[in-house]
This record gives sequence, C-alpha cells and structure tokens, in this order.
Amino acid sequence: MKKFSLILSFLTVFQIGLAQEFIELPYEKSSTVTWTHEEKQYFSEIWKTEVVTNVSIPTIQVFQPKNPSGTSVIIAPGGALYALSINSEGRDVAKWLTDKGITAFVLKYRLVPTGEDAVQEVSEEGQTNPTRIGERVAPVMPLSVADGLSAVSYVRENAEKYQLDPSKIGFMGFSAGGAVTMGVAYNYNENSRPDFLVPVYAWTSAYPVQEAPKNAPKMLIVCASDDPLGLAPGSIEIYNSWIKSGKLSELHMYSKGGHGFGMKEQGLPSDNWIQRFYDWSVAEGITSILKSE
Repeated sequence: MKKFSLILSFLTVFQIGLAQEFIELPYEKSSTVTWTHEEKQYFSEIWKTEVVTNVSIPTIQVFQPKNPSGTSVIIAPGGALYALSINSEGRDVAKWLTDKGITAFVLKYRLVPTGEDAVQEVSEEGQTNPTRIGERVAPVMPLSVADGLSAVSYVRENAEKYQLDPSKIGFMGFSAGGAVTMGVAYNYNENSRPDFLVPVYAWTSAYPVQEAPKNAPKMLIVCASDDPLGLAPGSIEIYNSWIKSGKLSELHMYSKGGHGFGMKEQGLPSDNWIQRFYDWSVAEGITSILKSE
C-alpha cells in the first residue's frame, strides 16, 4: 500500500509537471468571433504534418534548456491562421534552440473557427474561393496579434522564474505566424516590446508592411525566392522598411526552399536557416555561445 501511495504521488507530481509546461495567457474574449469546435491536434494528410486547429484560448508551451543563456524566443507557427504547423514550425524549432541554451515558448494563438478538418477547409477555399480566406482571417488577426503581445509580456514578467534576461526576448513566426510577428512589431508597448524579430516567409498580405517603429527591434528576415505563395517580395519590403528607417536588419533570401520549409530537411541551403539565425544572434550580442560548443 505504501509502495502504491509513492507511485501515485510520483504520477501526480509528474502530471503536474506536464501541466505546467502549458500556460494559458491573459486575453480578452472576442465579441465577434465564436468557436463551436474544441481545439484539436491531428496529422494532416494534406500538409503531411502535425497540426493544431480551433485554438480559442491562447497558450504557450515552455521549453527550458539545461544551461539557459538568458535569451528567449517566442515561436509562432504558421498555417494560414486556420491551423498551426505545431512541430516543424514550433516544437522542433524550440528543441533546436534549447540545445543552444535558448529558452523557447511555442505560442498557440487564436485561429479561424473551423470544422473537423481546417486544413481541408483552407485548401478547398484556396482553390475555389481564395477571397473567402481573407474574409475569415480579417476578424481573427487582431486577436492573434494580441496573443503574441500577451506572450511577450508574460515572458518579460516571468523572466526571473525562467532565468531569462528581460532585454533579450525575441519573437519568431512562420507564414501566418510571420504576420503575427509583424503585428507584434507594430503594436507593442514598453512591456510587450520584443527585443528582436525573426519573420520567416511572413504572410505580408495578411498583415501589410508598414513604416518601421522609431525604436524598432533588431530583425532577421528569412524567405525563399521560389515561395509558391509569392511571399518573397513582402520579405524584401520588410527589410527595406527597416533600412529606410535607419534600422539595421539582415535578410536571408534563398533561391530555393519553397514555402513552409520550417525544420524540414530538403537537401537545400535553406535547411540551415536556423543556424544562420543563431550565427546572427551571436554576432548581435543577443545570445552567447555555450562553453561546450
């Protein structure tokens, strides 16, 4: 009986530990957007990757390195704001960063309310009625951006808890998550200001490029010239807006890579984009090389 109690206690602690990896962020409920389906995670045969859909409550999953450098990155996966490519553009990125001593927070921001298969919905709309995608995304985008700002504020307010430097908090987003990244870039206050930004093949038609803020964070931009969604010009426009405002930024435009490459291995130079991010972060003094490297 005593042994059973010890096992039960261990399981309880273990379960609590797992629960603590996921943190619900403060948010204001929408008066115009309503979700009728529960949040869902599944493998999409269409996109050939794990996705999360119908996010109505923003959360972050915490990935802590053994030897934290003090630098942190909030990661916003892409998925047209209908879904989140949760592994390739989320958890796999976080795991790579923790190996470099960077604490990572994978953000599940609010998404377009959909049925059972959001990927099928957006794929069909893309073929038959692409205008409909923009109409459904428009009322949700401000909520997604608010979730991104809330994530930055949470990380800064809890910097001591996670052994972080509150002046080295970054925001990295892919595709629709890149649109969220730029929304964060244009709408922060003192507490929600990221210290550096990494938009990766950002969906700039969903969140148009604007003039860089006066105290614009440092930025690294990543995209591929052959992006089939035509996102390369938008990434160049972001870069030019920062340069025009006298803000230094770095642009990596790969000739090949397509869209949604994330942490997928394609046997192309774009496979190494995350190493280029790390090199840039070290050169900019954002993070430091671990002694074991």
